[in-house]
Amino acid sequence: MPTTDMLNFTVGPVMTDDALLAIGAEQVPYFRTPEFSLLMKENEARMLTFAGAPRASRAVFLTGSGTAAMEASVMNTLTEQDRVLVVNGGSFGQRFVELLTIHRVPFTELRMETGRALREADLLPYDGAGYTAFVINAHETSTGVLYDMELVGSFCRRNGLFLLVDAISAFLADDIDMERMGIDVLLTGSQKALACAPGVSIVVLSPRAIERTMGGEVRSLYLDLKAALRDGERGQTPFTPAVGILRQIHARLLSIEQTGGVAAERARITARAAYFRERIAKLPFAIAAEHPSSAVTALRPTNGMSAYEIFTTLKDSYGMWVCPNGGALRDTLFRVGHIGALTLADYDRLLDALRALCQTQTP
Repeated sequence: MPTTDMLNFTVGPVMTDDALLAIGAEQVPYFRTPEFSLLMKENEARMLTFAGAPRASRAVFLTGSGTAAMEASVMNTLTEQDRVLVVNGGSFGQRFVELLTIHRVPFTELRMETGRALREADLLPYDGAGYTAFVINAHETSTGVLYDMELVGSFCRRNGLFLLVDAISAFLADDIDMERMGIDVLLTGSQKALACAPGVSIVVLSPRAIERTMGGEVRSLYLDLKAALRDGERGQTPFTPAVGILRQIHARLLSIEQTGGVAAERARITARAAYFRERIAKLPFAIAAEHPSSAVTALRPTNGMSAYEIFTTLKDSYGMWVCPNGGALRDTLFRVGHIGALTLADYDRLLDALRALCQTQTP
């Protein structure tokens, strides 16, 4: 499958810049060395800074997709003695529901309509109701909606809840700060705004999360975070990691640090999102999310066109990838990402293609 000339507007894997691609093309070095340990310690330190993690937090790097981090966090920090409130607003909220079910963690599902923002009125019925933990996708990537994490953090503090947040696509794109928002576990992945190859997920643990992890028992060898925390003290991982991707992450984190830090990176992504949304408003598409994330815009065709056919036509006729949806949203929503090595000129090309498609395709 040739990909060299394709423009990638998905939400992961995303466009990667030439410097990171060059690292991916190098021979993979041996990793049980002081040099690699130093690299990993620097990765952890920068991740803690960029996540706004409280003092004495830790970050572990798993060789696996974001779903591996979701499962590891559920397995290691929640138990059958917990009572969890989980927000389900789409495909990835549903994934948490499935993981809680598999691992027999008692939960109540707070189901959201497609694209609807979370409001204080949604949480009030659960105040003082005996819950111990709250699980949420900061950004429900399937619909583009960004939940109000200040609201969620306030609710969790008021009720003394342990807060587990999937920020896999929100990290670096939206305002995410663990200490300010009271987040105990934060998840992200290499293939989102970090713009590296897919294959590494990152779990950032607050001191409270570390305490839960170290005091629990996990029936897993590969996803036991106790082992990852112990080996991470010396800059290593329990098993062979995706060494090349971790080297890409190291270069990417250093680049972000040198070009203004998280605030500047978030501003660049937000500017791309605003540029695209201002111009797409003139075409027959509606933004699906009440409060969209800067990482992605979910679009609903308003002229009867199939969202999936738009995805297919852009791929096959224009050399561009956007994100399709599956299930009930297959023909009603497609998504355009704003993370990765994209320029405003790239968005002009996409907008031109969408204008042409709207003029030529019969609904």
